[in-house]
Amino acid sequence: MIRSLLASVLLCLALPAAVVEGAEFRGGAFTPPRLAPDFTLRASDGSEFRLSQHRGKVIALGFGYTFCPDVCPTTLAELAQVRQRLGEAARGMQVVYVTVDPERDTVDRLRIYTAAFDKTFLGLTGTPEQLAEVRKAYGVSAQKQVVGGTSAAYLIHHSSSIYLIDPAGRLRVMLPFGTSIEDMAHDVKLLLRK
Repeated sequence: MIRSLLASVLLCLALPAAVVEGAEFRGGAFTPPRLAPDFTLRASDGSEFRLSQHRGKVIALGFGYTFCPDVCPTTLAELAQVRQRLGEAARGMQVVYVTVDPERDTVDRLRIYTAAFDKTFLGLTGTPEQLAEVRKAYGVSAQKQVVGGTSAAYLIHHSSSIYLIDPAGRLRVMLPFGTSIEDMAHDVKLLLRK
């Protein structure tokens, strides 16, 4: 009886801490945190990028493409502003943008595009099969839509959230498109401290 009572008291004491930790984030917290699905793709700097080899940094993982007319450039511009707000702490953050358009997004095009926002940003590409596996692992959708009368020829409707992965390699926060720069910076700062 005493053991049961003690176990109940300990459980009650532990619950508020978990709730408080999840409530700290302004984005959608993964509760409990889980290991981010690992993947290997080609990076815009010419190297091979393996997610698990970047432990120790907060990874801001997004999906998009260089011909995107609105959401992608907005997201990357906001992530650049987040890094500016972090100051010196920004060294602990890596922005990674996985293409949903391997037909047009070459390594060189991704390098030029991401560097226009911040020279530290990495664009990633691979075969259509590799990219489909990564999207599936993160629950990202991408659908090509042919658009007549435009220079783009086609657009891709895709998921636009940013995933924050902590230095231990765990998925911690999902930031939907439209999250304020202040809230994004707040959540990255929390992960840099943990």
